Amino acid sequence: MFGIKLLFSILLFATSPAIKSNEVTKTTVTTEEYKLYELITEYRKANGLKQIPLSNSLTLVAQTHCKDLVENKPDLGQNCNAHSWSDQGAWTSCCYTADHRASNCMWKKPQELTSYQGYGFEIAAGSSQTEFNDFVMSPQYALSMWKKSIHHNNVILNRALWRSSNWNAIGVGIHKGFACVWFGKETDPEGEPNR
Repeated sequence: MFGIKLLFSILLFATSPAIKSNEVTKTTVTTEEYKLYELITEYRKANGLKQIPLSNSLTLVAQTHCKDLVENKPDLGQNCNAHSWSDQGAWTSCCYTADHRASNCMWKKPQELTSYQGYGFEIAAGSSQTEFNDFVMSPQYALSMWKKSIHHNNVILNRALWRSSNWNAIGVGIHKGFACVWFGKETDPEGEPNR
């Protein structure tokens, strides 16, 4: 009887689907990306706000979006802006316009690309217009642009619409002429990226 149970257990194990690994793939922030994170942290602290934990998931989304913007230029579609996503990756494409009709498409990117279960809220700087082809984004320039934009600044400093948002995760990406930063209310189960 014991032999039959053992044989059945071995057969069951051998024919069972593989158990999904809980292993997390860590992304790595560049020196420039980490500098942007530090600048945002300093700016928030100067305004009496807490430091936001750096998120592996949201950094992956930010880096992926920067690369999509550089390589596929979804912001060049009719009235599309830098929150747009191309149809050239493992995500839902969308043309993000000033009326915010495609906001859900942006907010769900962390869920599409990572194990992060909350929405993500993005601020982006850069343009695919040909006159900017040789422009290289710096952390300082990105933050200076966001400080000058009332809507981007409100996200960073939890003002206006974002007053009740408690940011518990932040991700940063810089690639060539673009910088993207993602904010999330939920803590990232994947923790921080590598440096």
